[in-house]
Amino acid sequence: MSTNLEIKRATVTNSEHEFKFKAGSTAGTFSGYGAVFGNVDSHGDVIVKGAFSKSLQEWQAKGRLPKMLLQHGGFVGPVDDMLPIGQWTSMEEDAKGLKVEGRLFGLETDRGALIYEGLTSGELDGLSIGFRTKKYRVGSKPQDPARWLDEIDLREISIVTWGSNDRALISNAKAQVDAGEIKTVQDFDRMLAGLGFPKRFAKRASEAVASAGLFTSTTKSDRTELAQKLLAAAEKLARKD
Repeated sequence: MSTNLEIKRATVTNSEHEFKFKAGSTAGTFSGYGAVFGNVDSHGDVIVKGAFSKSLQEWQAKGRLPKMLLQHGGFVGPVDDMLPIGQWTSMEEDAKGLKVEGRLFGLETDRGALIYEGLTSGELDGLSIGFRTKKYRVGSKPQDPARWLDEIDLREISIVTWGSNDRALISNAKAQVDAGEIKTVQDFDRMLAGLGFPKRFAKRASEAVASAGLFTSTTKSDRTELAQKLLAAAEKLARKD
């Protein structure tokens, strides 16, 4: 068993984001995979399915989950950075890996808004686990990984800039949209960009809205209904794009 805290990073692929606009959804919530089973990461390790099982049971018994930090906080940076940036609300192993759901704190603050914009834009594009290895096997053949990690004591999961496992990703980020505030085509374009739609798609969608002459002579209530319909259409089109 390793007594040192280890760090293993997993890339977030922005093209895999699935943005939803369901009424009542909580702004700043997201889901994805903190780790993926079975593939060799840049450290030469393979996380074995079931490696997190015991640790998750221990956290469940405590009635809480590991912390959500930015860039591993005080473990690798200033102690002040140890302040959690959000809360993990769900963690479970499935056939693919460690599936996580969480929410960011302080979206009304400069720091919270910056982190969330980084996530939805794809520039802040990694997840990373901080852990201690409890059981592992060492590879003995040239084609073997350096280690098979059979049991992991999970301490925290961070949002990071770079990753080492390109199969783990944030797959869902939700934003809260006030359709009544979308009054012009420019507002619609900024809204799509802010929600994380690719710029190329947002531009095409906005050009189509402009060509149709929408938002030019509608009342506030009509604009709200129109914006809601456009959001629903944009979501469907983005999945096919």
